[in-house]
Amino acid sequence: MLRACFLSILTLFLISSCNSQQSEGKPVTDQSGVDGLVFGEAFKADGHITYDALLAKLSSQDSMDVKVVGKIEGVCQKKGCWMNIVSEDPKGGESMFVKFKDYGFFMPLDCSGRKVIMNGQAFREVTPIDELKHYAEDAKKPQEEIDAITEPKVELKFMASGVILLEEG
Repeated sequence: MLRACFLSILTLFLISSCNSQQSEGKPVTDQSGVDGLVFGEAFKADGHITYDALLAKLSSQDSMDVKVVGKIEGVCQKKGCWMNIVSEDPKGGESMFVKFKDYGFFMPLDCSGRKVIMNGQAFREVTPIDELKHYAEDAKKPQEEIDAITEPKVELKFMASGVILLEEG
């Protein structure tokens, strides 16, 4: 009995340790002078484009592999397992829904408003109603807003293999 209790406690400790490490970034300064924390796969930030440039390029393409810089509009408040990116220009267009490759890393829950450089693939995809409602719940939206979701939505999405959360300032 004591052994089973000990193994249960040890298992819970190991699981919580793994989860906490997934949202801790590694400091980086690369040759282009970019300072920040890397989440996921490390990459060189050079050659990145702005979010607005990405929107323009995707108007004539279905998808593209790209490094893009944008501003975090919101992040999943349960785990940090997704985020929304917007243009730094207040008049910018639609937001982009970002997930992380192989569910391999998460972002800090308090990173809204910060800038990131992401490496991965941008594409458009139809998001079903149940998934839209799930994400609205994760974002802690009011129930009226969740109930108002009645149609699937074509969204701009990004599958990030790595993210650099830029230093504030």
